[in-house]
Amino acid sequence: MIPKRFRPAFIAALTVALTSGSFLAYSASAGSGPEAADRAATDAFARIADDVLSRRSEALVEEQQGRRGAAPGSSKAGLSAKFKKDEDTALSSLRSRKTRLAELGEAYSGADTRVTVERATVTGGRATVLVTEDTKLTYKKLRGDEPETTDFRTRYELKLTSKKGGRWELDSVKSQENGPVAVNEPVAAKVNTVKDDGNQYPDGTPAATKYPATPKPKAKTGGAYDYNAMAKYAEKYWSNYNPQYRKFNGAGGDCTNFISQALKAGGWKPVPGSSSDYRNWWYDGSRQSDSWVGANEWAWFTLSNKRAANLANVYQMDVGDVLQVDFNKDGSKDHSMMVTYRSGNGMPYLTYHSTNTYRKSLASILASYPDARYFAYRT
Repeated sequence: MIPKRFRPAFIAALTVALTSGSFLAYSASAGSGPEAADRAATDAFARIADDVLSRRSEALVEEQQGRRGAAPGSSKAGLSAKFKKDEDTALSSLRSRKTRLAELGEAYSGADTRVTVERATVTGGRATVLVTEDTKLTYKKLRGDEPETTDFRTRYELKLTSKKGGRWELDSVKSQENGPVAVNEPVAAKVNTVKDDGNQYPDGTPAATKYPATPKPKAKTGGAYDYNAMAKYAEKYWSNYNPQYRKFNGAGGDCTNFISQALKAGGWKPVPGSSSDYRNWWYDGSRQSDSWVGANEWAWFTLSNKRAANLANVYQMDVGDVLQVDFNKDGSKDHSMMVTYRSGNGMPYLTYHSTNTYRKSLASILASYPDARYFAYRT
């Protein structure tokens, strides 16, 4: 039993306007309010963020491990003693994740991380910096039919402290996403525990996660739905959102809104009616049903209307199928994803919003969340 409420899952990356106007130089005598960092400080912030996040990516790639050598830093910015210790632990955690991925038959042959400073402000001797990370990991061809890459975009808030001589020290890097962690992010996503409201809902049956599973292939085209069209839609709009639809980044998350769009592109027909009745599913220019955007409500609609059935094992998923996750096993689903590629050896690859991600392997999801509860849907 799970609560009947509008719960569209996780918050995706928010669109952040670039700081406009000229950069203001920071001085110790500045007022109490935040001021835009000057160009030199902003450049230093960008370099330290790029160093830290690139090293995280490289921790997953054996061929590049240790390529950067010493801990990140320059004459303008470096790591605080505490953060350096924490980051050493984080890198160790990521190397352990690399080992778990290898056990599941996955590895990466290269990593490319780019960091953009979206906003940098200074208050007194403290700086707050919002950055966007774009990372591309190249799959190593272990089985031969892996996709070329997995890509993701995520946002972080950095906190730095000014030291003598104009040097800045990085104190923390905090993700601004509440969805599944990026594959190079060491800390698990936070989820909210919710109370049972006492009502019964068509919640579905959790799927096993043992590999391999008995295959259950399906025809991608020619039937009632066009699954290739679903995948094509998702892979077109995974990072550049379709302007014909509203975003729900600041209203609980965009992940289920995104898969609803892809399902519609593949032929799912709307069911009109009250927006709060989970048996209905629709979207118009100004409103939508709860089931269009809510992870739980989508599952209830899907199962009650027989739009999809639960699969026994997550590895049975094929293109156009949907995976939902209850990260903390509290009975409420937290996130929705769509399979947009399946290798010949039975590995599904998922594309989703919150965090915006392209072709992330099921192995990577399981390696990050081995204790979560999973629901697999044959759409």
